Amino acid sequence: MTYVDGFVLPVPKRNLKAYGRMARAASKLWKSHGALDYHECALDDSRIPCGVAFGKGAKAKPTETVVFAWIVYRSKAQRDAVNAKIMVDPRMQAMMKRWKKMPFDPNRMMYGGFKTIVKA
Repeated sequence: MTYVDGFVLPVPKRNLKAYGRMARAASKLWKSHGALDYHECALDDSRIPCGVAFGKGAKAKPTETVVFAWIVYRSKAQRDAVNAKIMVDPRMQAMMKRWKKMPFDPNRMMYGGFKTIVKA
């Protein structure tokens, strides 16, 4: 079974293009170190008949949208190895310098590692 890192974060709408550039660079980095799949998606439809809409759950302001993202790995051990390599990769260090002012508030990002229970 696979292992997934999942993220939900509010992003100011005015920063969505900048966030997209950062996400594209990150996707190349993660994939180059072995991630199987990488997705970053901006909220398009929050009209839901039940449950809590992502915007409300993420406490997004009217000037923000929500990004839902996930990275897929072969296993938790592989995820841990990929992330360890990324943290020392000079490309990541350069990216962090370029993005001293992130296009979102990292303190409002929700994150977790998920064990796959169904894959169809």
